Amino acid sequence: MSGTLLRRTALVVGLGRRRHGDLAAENGVRAANSAVHHVNTAHPRWLFMQLAVYTSGMMSESSATAPVPATEQAARRPRVAVVGASGYAGGETLRLLAGHPGIEVATVTAHSSAGKRLSEVAPHIDLGHDPVLQETGVETLRGHDVVVLALPHGQSGQIAAALRAEDPDVLVLDLGADHRLESAEEWEAYYRSEHSGTWTYGMPELPLADGTRQREQLRTAREIAVPGCNATAVTLALAPLLRAELVDSTALSAVLPVGYSGAGRAAKQHLLFSEASGTAAPYAVGGTHRHIPEVLQNLRRATGREDARLGFTPVLVPMSRGILAVCTAPVAEGTTTADLLAALEHDYAGEHFVTVLPEGSAPATGQVAGANTIRLGAAVDARSGQATVISAIDNLVKGTAGAALQSMNLALGLPEATGLSRTALAP
Repeated sequence: MSGTLLRRTALVVGLGRRRHGDLAAENGVRAANSAVHHVNTAHPRWLFMQLAVYTSGMMSESSATAPVPATEQAARRPRVAVVGASGYAGGETLRLLAGHPGIEVATVTAHSSAGKRLSEVAPHIDLGHDPVLQETGVETLRGHDVVVLALPHGQSGQIAAALRAEDPDVLVLDLGADHRLESAEEWEAYYRSEHSGTWTYGMPELPLADGTRQREQLRTAREIAVPGCNATAVTLALAPLLRAELVDSTALSAVLPVGYSGAGRAAKQHLLFSEASGTAAPYAVGGTHRHIPEVLQNLRRATGREDARLGFTPVLVPMSRGILAVCTAPVAEGTTTADLLAALEHDYAGEHFVTVLPEGSAPATGQVAGANTIRLGAAVDARSGQATVISAIDNLVKGTAGAALQSMNLALGLPEATGLSRTALAP
């Protein structure tokens, strides 16, 4: 019934624009009719919000019709609150939301920056208004349709539980690690705090052992754990090779040059320019990095096997953003570069934000800066019997905020790529 209603309304809008001679609307009815397939009918609360996203743009662009007042447009769109907006992850989320046509950024909160205008904290972000950053609290976040938590590890669980207890329909996305791991034991071993539970994992492209993708679980999710940036880069590089049984899953290795924004915005001595410029510095060596159990959990879900072992070494390098994950493993006898690329292309066929490069090409972080894409290249060293697969992502976009928007779109029933770009910045 809801699909019929959406089609009828889209038809009225499309015909109305055609009468006014808007040539850009000639395909409007067809596009809106097709968009019905994206609608999240499992949550009636979102139906008319989704309808507004598909039709408000069509109605307001016609030069011969009166524009819809901004207040009316905003009233029909999901209201979003961003918690922790003064940090890099929260700020990047706001930057992307500023270009999203289907939502309203209603509230931004922070801790130490509370009381300041957004323009004081993040002058590069233009929301069309300049909100005052509020103190973070449940009372501030009531009444929103979507809440994005960009808080340090260990701080999301309590506030998320309170929000969900008051409003079971609110969509909450956690950019921190609190809800990523299924194992409370692993959480406590790596994070040294109490486990807050497990949410739906926000990696739409992850191929699962049952033949589906993680995307299907996100369509009806109300609680989404956004993946770690390093975990995204390594998981999407290695999963297809393990699924095709092309490499030895017990001898995986990943070395990751990462940009300094991955270390957060807090002032620390090793993050000062004079300390970081011109040097590369490994950290969390010897199997201590917190993304290791997350990657292994992903590989278990992708393969249905428990045998993966991973050496994982991140290296801070003097760039502001980006991750280049260089992953290696012994190959099965007779495996070629073409086999590796075929496995990647098979698992990511049709994926809008995944690019598998041709043989002889390798990705670079400059190719993905500012874009919600992951670029993958692979090669076999026949002499050493090693496979190398390399991924490049922007840690703040595909590794954090872009992944959040991608998952949010799915959960709201919107086209998955809304508000996101595959085009990077250069130079």
